[in-house]
Amino acid sequence: MPTNLALDDNLLAEALRLGGHGTKRETVNEALSEYIARRKRQAAVRAFGTFDFDPKYDYKRERRRRPSLSQRPYFQYSARSPA
Repeated sequence: MPTNLALDDNLLAEALRLGGHGTKRETVNEALSEYIARRKRQAAVRAFGTFDFDPKYDYKRERRRRPSLSQRPYFQYSARSPA
């Protein structure tokens, strides 16, 4: 989607240099991706402490309840004898 933006030339030049991108488009896209990732991390950090913690929860027991690889339907194991 074509968009016209009034960007600070000095910031864009520094971002081009630091990022090593060949075009302004690559630089802006990378900056937007990093901005979004940073905001998502900040939201995750803010979420800490906002939900109840169950001290009796045993994550190791839950792991043991998972089927082993050979019991999973997408895993096919065939013991072939060497020819």
